[in-house]
Parts: sequence; C-alpha cells; structure tokens
Amino acid sequence: MYAASREASARSREALRAALTGSDTAAATTGSELFAVVAVLDDQRSLRVALADVSVPGSARAELCERVFGGKVSAATLAVLTTAVAQDWSRTADLVDTLVLLGQEALLESAAQRGRIDAVEDELFRLGRIISDNPDLEQALSDRAKPASAKRELVARLLADKTEPITLTLAEQVVARQRTSLGAAFDELSDLAAGRREQIVAHVRAAIALTDQQRDRLATSLGRIYGTAITVHVQVDPSLLSGLVVRVGDDVIDGSALGRLEKLRRALT
Repeated sequence: MYAASREASARSREALRAALTGSDTAAATTGSELFAVVAVLDDQRSLRVALADVSVPGSARAELCERVFGGKVSAATLAVLTTAVAQDWSRTADLVDTLVLLGQEALLESAAQRGRIDAVEDELFRLGRIISDNPDLEQALSDRAKPASAKRELVARLLADKTEPITLTLAEQVVARQRTSLGAAFDELSDLAAGRREQIVAHVRAAIALTDQQRDRLATSLGRIYGTAITVHVQVDPSLLSGLVVRVGDDVIDGSALGRLEKLRRALT
C-alpha cells in the first residue's frame, strides 16, 4: 500500500476497535457483515469506485455508504464502514482489501473472546495443508468458472461439524474471494490468528512427522532466538530426505539433507 492507503487502513482499524469495545457479541456479527459488504462491492463496480473516489469529499462518500447499507448492517459495522469510506485511499482495491482484513480481525477477536483462538488457528493451518496436498480439491476450490456460492457450499460440506463456526466462515470467504493461492491465503490467516495471541509462526517442513516433544523443543529454541513465543506449524515433506526447513517471516533455516546436497552442488559448480 502507498502512504495514503496505509494511513486510511490504520484509521479504519481504530474504528473497528472502537466499535467492538464493550461488547461481547459485536465482533462475530461485524466480521460476517463486513464480508457481506465486500461481496456486494466485488459485484458492483460502480458502487465500489464511488465509495473510494477521492475527487468526492469523504463526508459525501460516508453519506452514500449510509444510504446503501444503513438498516442492513449493525450500528457497529456501519460505523466501521463510514469511517473507512471517508478516508482517502490510493487505490479502490486497498479499501476493499482492508475491509476483508477488518472482517477477519473481527472474527478472530470473537474467537479470542470465546477462548477458541488456538483451535481456529490450528484448523486454518491444517485446512491450508489439506488443500495444498490435494490437487483435485485445490482445483475445485480455485476454479474461476465456478460461482462463489458453489465453492462456499463445497467448503461447508468439507468442514461440516468438524471445525469451529468461525473457521468455517473465514474459509468460505477465502475460497469465494480468492486472490492468491489458497495455501498462502490460509497461511496468512493462521499467522493473523497467531498474531492475535501475540505469537509469531514458524512454518516447518520436515522429512518425517515430529513428536510432540520435538515440536516443543523446536518452539523453545526458536523462542530464544526471536525473543518471543513461537507457534510451530509442521508439514511433512518426504522429498527433504531428512532434517527440517524452518521459515519464520523472511528468515529461512535449511537443515534438510536436500538443502545440504544443493549447497554441495553449488560449491562444485
């Protein structure tokens, strides 16, 4: 994002925090309603452009937002929306992407309030791995020829009675509005959930499955390196032959046999 959109995003997030303060129920409703608004904006280009048109005063854009969505969403959601559209955005897409992020954050706040944020984080990570490891499923969920409703229905059947309701809502939104690879999208959501718990995520590829003790030792070691609590997400990848590849943000630690062989190959050439 350019500077204008970063500032607009920050002010919109402040509006979300204010809207959710003092309520135990607003977070889930606000998150779901923001997703519904995004679906409308994705379908109606003229409205999307009008709400982000910097040639029109922010107050006028906020009034348009109230006329369109007033009475259709809760007061908390409307407060977030009117604040967001009143800001000056560098690109129309930045407004919509920020509304998606705010919806995700609201739902994760709801999960935290219910004491289920750990479960949601783990389910999002596992779902991303299941999709990445199943090309047919990923193709079905990524097929641009399929309507968003069909993809949501497929996810609902896949996760029926197997995950937290918030996990299902987040997953349905991701597949309905796919903008990046599904695996990457679920990793980002999982990281967002970990950030809500003030932890960072280590994405680990291992040649064989790690025991609980090995995961705990790895998390402790990485925690000492980075000076904060670490959540370890492990994906088994037999192609590594042995060892691990650990990614924390932009840092990559390659301790796999395949990585050592690649270093040897480069040295020889």
